[in-house]
Parts: sequence; structure tokens; C-alpha cells
Amino acid sequence: MNGKTPKIEIRGLMKSFGPKAVLKGIDLDVGNEESLVVIGGSGTGKSVLIKCVLGLMTPDSGSIKIDGEETVGKGGRERERIMAKFGMLFQGSALFDSLPVWENVAFGLIAGSGVGRAEAKEVALRKLGAVGLGPDVAELVPAELSGGMQKRVALARAIAREPEIIFFDEPTTGLDPIMADVINDLIRKCVGELGATALSITHDMVSARRIAHRIAMIYDGRIIWQGPTDTIDRSGNAHVDQFIHGRAEGPIKMPVRPL
Repeated sequence: MNGKTPKIEIRGLMKSFGPKAVLKGIDLDVGNEESLVVIGGSGTGKSVLIKCVLGLMTPDSGSIKIDGEETVGKGGRERERIMAKFGMLFQGSALFDSLPVWENVAFGLIAGSGVGRAEAKEVALRKLGAVGLGPDVAELVPAELSGGMQKRVALARAIAREPEIIFFDEPTTGLDPIMADVINDLIRKCVGELGATALSITHDMVSARRIAHRIAMIYDGRIIWQGPTDTIDRSGNAHVDQFIHGRAEGPIKMPVRPL
């Protein structure tokens, strides 16, 4: 981070659900215009981490600063002001079934920024073009699109308001390898053109290697390793090594119920 204030600064983040401690003191920074990918298996706390940063969940303790400003505990208009900096690509795309594609893309502009429908549609068409979709797609409904096209529409929506920070939740889940590669390239292109900061969570190592400047691994509610993407194969961490190579044997034990 070179001594500069991180775009996102997380310290001592803890979150439990009843007796189950999910986040056990997360410390993590994301620099300005950096793409950080958090990897880890199911149930390790990735989704809870990103929901806490987004403000969808309230941590039990700890600090989350955006541009040096504490966000934990803020609500109302203060939270809305912070949220205006964010864009989000959801795991399942989360498109509105009843709205045409262009209104899905423009939803935040119309509902959140008060942009007129005509102007919002123009922006939506430009953003659809940025992800490789033509104006003919704009009037379709999500059910008429393939999974890969839906993901592109969701990406167009995530960048529609030209956010400073974009969150990606398992961006390639459910896609075939070719379409996943297309989405990875589009993420790199769109984030780069916006000059945005990106925080992603995934268990897909191909995607992580393609879109990340830096990778961090979460295990058992803690960050156990982080470093530049090109150093992960030399992490020296047995948990990281097992995960990135998909080995059943190693320190990570998957719970299996007997038949």
C-alpha cells in the first residue's frame, strides 16, 4: 500500500452466529485501484466477510474503514453515502425477472441516483456494450438469456454508476470454462477502465489468478496467508498449497458424514 490510506481497511473483524464463530479477527487491506481476491473453501467466512464490508451484516466487533472513514455502526444517509461508492456482482447474478435487461442495468441509476429513464437507458446501453452485448439484448427479459449473458448483464449493472469499489461474489460459478474466461477478462477490463478497487471472493483458482493483483486465503475465520498473485505457488503454507492444488490430503479436513 506504500504508506497510503487503503481504500478498504479491515481490523479485528469478528462475527458469530450463536455459538458458531465465523470471523475470528480478520485484518485485511485493499489498496486504491487494487484487485484483491479472497479464496477459501465453503463455510470459511468469505461471504460473511464481504457482507460485513457491504454493510449487509453488522460485525460483533472490529473496524471497517472506507477511504479512512469508519463505517461500522453507520446507518441512514451516512450509510447511503458510503454505499454510493459500491458496485456489486452477485453470485447468481440476482437480476429482476420482471424487468427488461436495460432496466436491470439502470436500476441503481433510476432508483438510487434519481436519473431520468431516458438518460438511464442510454447509460445502460453503453454499459451493455462495454460487456459485449448489443442493443438488441436490452429489451429482453433475463429468462431469455443464457447464464453467461445474465452474468454479463449483472456486470454491466455493477459498473453502471461507475463505482469506486466493486465487489465480486463467486463471479464464475456455474459457467463453463470458456464463458468463465470471458467473464474474467471482462472483469479485468471493466475494473481497469474505471480505475476501481475490486474485492472478490471465490474458490475458483483459475479466476483468482486471472483477476487478482493480490490473493488472501481465509481459513477457519482468519486470514492465514496473503501476497501477490504470482507468489501463491511459493506460499510456504500447507493449507494454501492443498487448496490451490485441490488435494484431498492435507491439513484441511472436509467433514464427511458416514452413510
